[in-house]
Amino acid sequence: MDKHKGRGRFIAICLAPAVLLFSIFMIYPTINIFIMSTYKWGGYSSNKTFVGLKNFKILFQDARFIQSFQNTILLITVVTIVTIFFALIFAAILTRVSVRGSNIFRVIFYIPNILSIVVIAAIFSAIYDPTSGLLNSMLSIFRGREAEPILWLGEKNIVIFSIAGALIWQAIGYYMVMYMASMSSVPESIYESASLEGANKITQFFKMTIPLIWTNIRTTLTFFVISSINLSFLFVQATTNGGPDGLTEVFLSYMYKQAYTNSSYGYGMAIGVVVFLFSFGLAGILNWVTKREPLEL
Repeated sequence: MDKHKGRGRFIAICLAPAVLLFSIFMIYPTINIFIMSTYKWGGYSSNKTFVGLKNFKILFQDARFIQSFQNTILLITVVTIVTIFFALIFAAILTRVSVRGSNIFRVIFYIPNILSIVVIAAIFSAIYDPTSGLLNSMLSIFRGREAEPILWLGEKNIVIFSIAGALIWQAIGYYMVMYMASMSSVPESIYESASLEGANKITQFFKMTIPLIWTNIRTTLTFFVISSINLSFLFVQATTNGGPDGLTEVFLSYMYKQAYTNSSYGYGMAIGVVVFLFSFGLAGILNWVTKREPLEL
């Protein structure tokens, strides 16, 4: 009995620093966000006015917030679907097909993930430059030199998809490597048996590979969707700052402006609460939608 008690005390002592730090830097700030969302406060003065749920009432009547919500949903949907799709395709090609220099391709695909988001923003700002950018220069071959340049970060119907393209480029390599690790663990004998039964590569991919690595896909899908909220904020801040006219404003960029630029800290924290609840709700929905019996070898 004393041995078990001693072990329990040792485990408690080892966990105490981590629990303390998690409580100070995660739990307390989260609780404080909920509390501050019920106040009207500039963030720098000592004058706080309790307003209850008034900030939330104003929030859902705020056209800019609704636009940032729509932009966030659009980015999450487009970036997630395209990224996961191509990551799976590239992972299958590099794992199941004999490609010369496959290791070099793995490194090339993974490089964007190790770059700072500021560096990626600078790269794509140069690519999207309307006068000397790579994209317009390539398109001028087909459109003609006299054609009006496309404002990739300035036109209403294009700008949000330009942001999505950069986020997709940054993320594909990381998830491709994760899927390659899962695909490599599938025994080759299973594919050989399927080939003898007449199943081609495409059938094997959808009927065997995807079900066998579904647990990994499900986990990365939830992780990617939540991380996209943060990444979209960083990229928007480094490129368009929400412009033009709020067309690229996302959840966190709008929250940041309200809390730290417009001195509406309480209102900004109300946006933070909505983002927090939205993230957890979305994660729960994804887990429920993608839940299925795991296929074991």
